[in-house]
Parts: sequence; structure tokens; C-alpha cells
Amino acid sequence: MSNRVEIKLPPSGLTQDELQKFPAFYKWIKTLTHSLAMQYTENDHKFANDKYKLTAIEVQSTVWFTKTKLGFLKIQATVKNKGGEIPGAVFLRGGSVAMLMILQPEDVPAEPATEEEKYVILTVQPRVAAGSLAFTEIPAGMIDGGTFKGSAAKEISEETGIKVTENELFDMSKEAAPEDTIFDWKVGGKQRTGAKEPLDIAMYPSPGACDEMMPLYLYQKRLPRDLIEALKGLETGSKTENEKITLKLVPLNKLWRECSQDGKTLGALALYEGLKKEGNIIPQMEGLSKEELDAMRETLDSKKE
Repeated sequence: MSNRVEIKLPPSGLTQDELQKFPAFYKWIKTLTHSLAMQYTENDHKFANDKYKLTAIEVQSTVWFTKTKLGFLKIQATVKNKGGEIPGAVFLRGGSVAMLMILQPEDVPAEPATEEEKYVILTVQPRVAAGSLAFTEIPAGMIDGGTFKGSAAKEISEETGIKVTENELFDMSKEAAPEDTIFDWKVGGKQRTGAKEPLDIAMYPSPGACDEMMPLYLYQKRLPRDLIEALKGLETGSKTENEKITLKLVPLNKLWRECSQDGKTLGALALYEGLKKEGNIIPQMEGLSKEELDAMRETLDSKKE
């Protein structure tokens, strides 16, 4: 970071070193610095003639998960040019993952592939930020080290009881937005060769005030009908994180209405429908092996006890 950027720390005891090592801050400042530098390297940049500069960062508050693990930051960044200052209030929390989990009873004919009787697993849980004790959404969770897919698989296991390997997850965000997509300032999004802003291939649910980005994954399986029924109303969640989650299954064709208040669900559904329309999602759904089914039954039985 440039020495010309004034850093104001809170009186709570956060050090400059702790700030720099906080993954969400490190990633945010690196991305913003790169984007600002493009004003100098891209001749056709919209702000080439009146460049924005980051002049100050004030850390206004902190949330610590433990005595040594920083969880969230609220900062105020001063970014301005001759024309004035742009809004710079940022809630730094880092990335998350979300999964569209589609199940189909295995007694539904597999050939030809059909959308008949496809169900989506939803979680119903308290979300204090939304003022709700029963918010309905697709499974999601924070990235806490490791890979995006690894975090997604872990969240699926914690929130649904279904054991998932990374290679069973399809990255819809990556499939829908190839890495060579470049934004052209002049024509509003047409692909071209050249530099690009280093944003993640993911959905940004609230870029006006939050750094959170969220890759959207797809998981599809055919299961015995009794196992699908057993998932309905199941109480799950991480006990160490005091999660209070109840599972809910809804027909795929009713998902848009059931979760009209949840942006990540609508985003995942839009990607699923768009990729399916273009033939980028394999319509055939696989089942689980006998060993996997036995393990799933054992897990579900243990959660009911």
C-alpha cells in the first residue's frame, strides 16, 4: 500500500500489522489498488482524464471472532478526484459460498432426462441482520481458509448432513463468466483484449457497501424417495457455531417464488436456467453408491436422535 494513504486505526487496539494480515482487507486493498492503477494504463478508461485516488482509510469498528481472530471490519475509504468523493463506506467480511442443491427421486425415469419432480434443499434459520428468525435460503456459508469448493462441501455437510466431495460440485459462476471476459468502458461490456479489473468470478450480493463475493455452485443427485422425505424438516447446523437450521424442500419450478427475498438463491437459479438453456449443464443426474446411501442414512438417523 502506498505510504501516501493515511491509515487511522480505532482505539480498540487493532494494530497496523493485524490490519494488513486480515485476509478480507488484504484482498480488498489489492483489488482496489489494481483498479485505480488501470486509470493510468488504460488510455480509454472512463476516468483517465480525472483520476480517482485513495487518500485515506479509517477503521471505524472491529468484530473479533476470538481474542486472536479478526472477523469483520467497518472502514471508511476516501476515494476522490477533482469532481468529488465517491461513497467509500465498506463492511469487510470476506468471501462466502452458496450451493443450489437439486434432488430427484430415483424412481423417476432417468432417460430421457427430465425436470420432473426435482426438489431444491433450502435452509430456514435465524438471520438477525435481516430481522428474521426464519429466513429461507439455499445453503451458504463463509470461506474460512481452504478452497472455495472445499468450503462449499463443508457447508453442505454441516447444513444438510449430506457428504459431498469437491468434484461433485459444478461451479456455475465460473462456467457463466469465463476469465477472459473484459469490460470495455466505451461499449459497455463487449469483450476485447487488454487489462481487466481483478474481480473474483463470483456474485457480489451487495457491492454498494460490502466486499463479500460468493461463487455459486450446483449439486445434483438422484436419491431414494424415502431419503428425500427424511430431509424435510430435519434439524441441522454446526453446534459449535450455535446454528439453528431446519431443512425445507421445495419443487424446483417453485423456487423463484419461495425464495424471492434471497438474492443468492435468485442468482443461483438464474445461472442454472441460463446455463441449462445453453447446454452447459449435463441433464443426467447420478445416484449414490450403496456405501454412500448407507452412510447418509446413518447420518440422518443420528441427527434425528
